[in-house]
Amino acid sequence: MKRITEILFALLVLVSCNSQKVYSDFDISYSRSGGFAPIYENLLIKGNNAHYSFEGQGKKYKQDFKVSQEDINNIERTLTQNNFRKIKEDHKKIYDQISTSVNVKKGANEGNKTDASSIMPAYRTNWTNITNVFQQLINNNVKKQ
Repeated sequence: MKRITEILFALLVLVSCNSQKVYSDFDISYSRSGGFAPIYENLLIKGNNAHYSFEGQGKKYKQDFKVSQEDINNIERTLTQNNFRKIKEDHKKIYDQISTSVNVKKGANEGNKTDASSIMPAYRTNWTNITNVFQQLINNNVKKQ
């Protein structure tokens, strides 16, 4: 009986560790979180596979979908054209707002930016262009219940 319990425990640990892999193994991520009535939205892209999750406003859903090479090229082109790596973050304190983060783990635009403390005024248009490309991808591919 003890042996069966040990095996079940080991399986439980393996399954729980594997379930978090989707949140750490990605090439590009886009996330929004926070606010007065908090929301949590994540888009994780690995190769041509995407994982989307949303929780907030009384809703909760997840969806996996394929991202075309054209969409990936569009993201990379937008990041490059809007100087993603050179965007400057402000460091003032802002509370109760939804903050957006973009994390790129490979390629010429590798880096991490967030508007949690706001974006410097000279770079706000660039940041908006970048976040819009991710919102378009979500709007075109995610079927929300």
